[in-house]
Amino acid sequence: MSDITDHDPQDATRAVTELVPAWTGSSTLDTLQELTDVAAQVPHEVARRAGLSTSELHSLRHLAMGSMGPVDLARALGVTSAASSQVIDRLVARGHAERRRHPGDGRRTEVVITESGRREAVRHLAPMFEGLARTDASLTPDERVVVERYLRGAIAAMRSLT
Repeated sequence: MSDITDHDPQDATRAVTELVPAWTGSSTLDTLQELTDVAAQVPHEVARRAGLSTSELHSLRHLAMGSMGPVDLARALGVTSAASSQVIDRLVARGHAERRRHPGDGRRTEVVITESGRREAVRHLAPMFEGLARTDASLTPDERVVVERYLRGAIAAMRSLT
C-alpha cells in the first residue's frame, strides 16, 4: 500500500472538481491537504516510537490538559468505557497515569497523568514543537493574521463534517 503523500495532488484536485465544480485547486489547498495527511500519520508514528498504542498516546494528550473520569476519556477517544478502562490500565501499569478518587465526589474516579506520562509524550513531540515554534516565530504580525484566518477557515470547513 503506498503512502498517501506519494500521490500527485493534481489527482485529488481532479477528483474534487468532479463533485464540486466551483473548486479551484491551488498550492495552498494542496499544501493544506498534505498537512492533514501528515497530521493523521503523526500520532501513529509517535505512538510506535514510544511503544504505546495510539489510544494510549491520545489519552496522554487529553490527560495532559487535565484529569478526566474514565467515561469522559472514553468519549474523548471515541471508544467504549470498557476499552477506555483497558487503556487506563495499561497507562497505570507503565506509570504514565494514576487513578484517584475525585476530590469533589469520593464515589467517582479520575485519571491523572503522571510526570512520567507527560515526559513520555513531550519527549517524542518536542522536535515537532520546536520546528513549529521556529516557523511561527518567522512570521510577521501581519502574516500571522493571514495564516490564522486561513487556518480558522480550514478548521471551520472540516468541522462542518463533524
